[in-house]
Amino acid sequence: MSDVSRPSPTEARPGSPAGPRTAVVIPAAGRGVRLGPGAPKALRALNGTPMLIHAVRAMAASRAVSLVVVVAPPDGAAEVKSLLDAHALPERTDFLVVPGGESRQESVKLGLDALPPDYDIVLVHDAARPLVPVDTVDAVIEAVRDGASAVVPALPLADTVKEVEPAAVTGEPEPVVATPQRARLRAVQTPQGFDRATLMRAHETVTGDVTDDAGMVERLGLTVVAVPGHEEAFKVTRPLDLVLAEAVLARRRLNDGF
Repeated sequence: MSDVSRPSPTEARPGSPAGPRTAVVIPAAGRGVRLGPGAPKALRALNGTPMLIHAVRAMAASRAVSLVVVVAPPDGAAEVKSLLDAHALPERTDFLVVPGGESRQESVKLGLDALPPDYDIVLVHDAARPLVPVDTVDAVIEAVRDGASAVVPALPLADTVKEVEPAAVTGEPEPVVATPQRARLRAVQTPQGFDRATLMRAHETVTGDVTDDAGMVERLGLTVVAVPGHEEAFKVTRPLDLVLAEAVLARRRLNDGF
C-alpha cells in the first residue's frame, strides 16, 4: 500500500504489541543480473507472485512489525506502489514506498530517512530472501528489545571453507592460504535488526566497502550478536535458487495451506 492508503504509521493500532515500535526497510532497487535478463530481481515471480510481495508478507507476518518501507528502483516507485496495492497484505501493517539510490547502502539510508520518529527498532531485510519464517523475524526483534545494538540471524556452515589468494584471471587455479575453523563461522541472513540510533549513526559515519548493515555497526566498534537463522531464509540469487524457492512454496502449500 502507498503512504496514503492506510492510517498514518505514527498512529498506534489497537491491540498492537507493547514496547518499542518496529519498522522494516526492504531495499529492492537492485537489478539482480545473476538471475539473467528480465525484470528486477525483486519483481521476479515465485508461484505467480512477485518475490518482493513474498518478502513484504514475511516481514508483516510478525505482529511486532507495524511499518514496512520498500525502497524501490529510482524510476520504479510508482510501479512498486501499484504492485503493493494489487496484493493482499496484513491490515495491521502500514506500507511506504520510496525511491532508492545507486547503491544498496544509499537505498537503505533513504529508507531510514523516511521512517517516522517513533520507531526505535529497525530491521533491514533483503527482498531476495522471500521465505523467511516469522519465528526468525521475531527472534531478531526480541534480541534487540533485550538490549542488543545489532542482531543477525545466522546458520552454521556445512562445508569446509578455504581462504584463497584470488586469481588474476577468472577460472585459473587459486592458491589456498588458510583454512578457518568452521565451528567459528556462520552464514549470515536477514532480516538484520538494530537499535535505530545505532543504525543511523553507522550510515552517517561509515563509508567504503561494506556487504551488510551489521558490518557497518561492527566498524563503529560495537558488538553484533547472532541468533539462529533458518534454512528457508536463503537468498534467491541464481536460477537454481528460483527452483528451490518454488519447491519450498509447494511444500508449504501442501503442509500448511500457505
